[in-house]
Amino acid sequence: QVQLVESGGGLVQAGGSLRLSCTASGSIFSINYMGWYRQAPGKQRELVATITIGNTTNYADSVKGRFTISRDNAKNTVYLQMNSLKPEDTAVYYCNADVRNSFYINQRYWGKGTLVTVSS
Repeated sequence: QVQLVESGGGLVQAGGSLRLSCTASGSIFSINYMGWYRQAPGKQRELVATITIGNTTNYADSVKGRFTISRDNAKNTVYLQMNSLKPEDTAVYYCNADVRNSFYINQRYWGKGTLVTVSS
């Protein structure tokens, strides 16, 4: 079993910055893909950013130029640096990872989420 634990959420004023972290633990052989998704009240969960084991990144258009995703493979950790935050960035942010275990079985896992609130 694998657990993803997020941290770093909180309340920030518009224009401010936050850094989210997510660490995976458990039965892990490798993690091909890690990413961040978010869900605002009354809306569907949406992709924010992803990063592969080779550090190829992908961003939602709404966050390009403001958010940066990175990872530390040795620590099984992914980060999301969020700058120039806007009220519309307010959401619960979820970590996601595609994990290969010691039996070479890939499975996708989700964290429980961390709340980011941006005040205007």
